[in-house]
Amino acid sequence: MSLAHILLVAIIQGITEFLPVSSSGHLVLVPHLTGLPDQGLAIDVAVHVGTLGAVMLYFWRDVRIGLAGIPRMLTGRIDTPGAKLAFLLLIATIPAVILGLVFKVTGLSDQMRSIKVIAWTMILFGLVLYWVDQKGSVQKRADDWSLRDAVIMGLWQALALIPGTSRSGATISGARALGYERSDGAKLAMLMSIPTIIASGVLLGAEVAATADAQVARDGAIAAVFSFVAALLALSLMMRLLRSVSFTPYVIYRIALGVVLLGIAYL
Repeated sequence: MSLAHILLVAIIQGITEFLPVSSSGHLVLVPHLTGLPDQGLAIDVAVHVGTLGAVMLYFWRDVRIGLAGIPRMLTGRIDTPGAKLAFLLLIATIPAVILGLVFKVTGLSDQMRSIKVIAWTMILFGLVLYWVDQKGSVQKRADDWSLRDAVIMGLWQALALIPGTSRSGATISGARALGYERSDGAKLAMLMSIPTIIASGVLLGAEVAATADAQVARDGAIAAVFSFVAALLALSLMMRLLRSVSFTPYVIYRIALGVVLLGIAYL
């Protein structure tokens, strides 16, 4: 891969990972729209490592609390805020892991990586996000997160395995439908991304490790650094804007891109 190709993939992944516009959908589109070859698993893993670092740094206070609660959770004592957070994040991750394994075994994940699928999911789940964001009441804050809500948001997150859906968009939609305030719903969605990215990274990393060499390692390091910077900037901007702006601008972008992609796919 050329340096320009690596930077393009890293910046796209970094910017779109936490915005409700689908990072996987954008990455699938890169080879379709530019003629560039697919970036491959190694770069996929690297850019996910970069975005993982960004979300952990931005929400470090919550991450530290969750990490501290893991030992108590493992002994079955869900009696501290940290143990509760770690437990609920684990529960919320299970649906995506199960469905991800099903998609991988059946080959559905590869079959759905098409412009048509991305176009329709961009539009459909954009409209869903708009509807729940406008109609959703504001009854809950992040501290109100419960086992029931973690399961429901986990099911929403699993839907994001369909390219173009957006992991953050789906989980934010789930949070808003449950009555969470915008920024608190987004915060929970971002925290849910941490174990999900780790699980995905471990799965993909195992495949990459067997064939990695010095060139792959260098390209991966560059991709990770740039995706980290792009993700941190995009995440910071979105969380600040949510204090005064709804998710409507992202919905407009999703629908506009979806319409363009439908034109490419069907004309």
